[in-house]
Amino acid sequence: MMYFYHNPRCSKSREALRLLQEKNVALHIVDYLKTPPGIEELQQLCQALGVAPREMMRHKEADYARLHLDDVSLEEKHLLQAIHRFPQLLERPIARLGDKAVIGRPPERVLSLL
Repeated sequence: MMYFYHNPRCSKSREALRLLQEKNVALHIVDYLKTPPGIEELQQLCQALGVAPREMMRHKEADYARLHLDDVSLEEKHLLQAIHRFPQLLERPIARLGDKAVIGRPPERVLSLL
């Protein structure tokens, strides 16, 4: 089962979802804006993506600047808490299959998990 962190209002997220559905991939769709991932789940996503928390954040979001998340002295736990509290900061879409994940930018990247 592939976990798909989805924002239905995002065209890239919709396109990646369409590509996966065309391939008949069994999906568990996570509307992360309605159900934000917990800290442990975010840590697992970081590991699966092979990135630090800041690398899976949307730097152009207003909350990123407002919360001063570009401060390099912030600990990872602070960044994870920010993503949990303000899920719009999470880059989208993210597809996770087992212990591997990709950010679907461009959307076709999600197919690399198959």
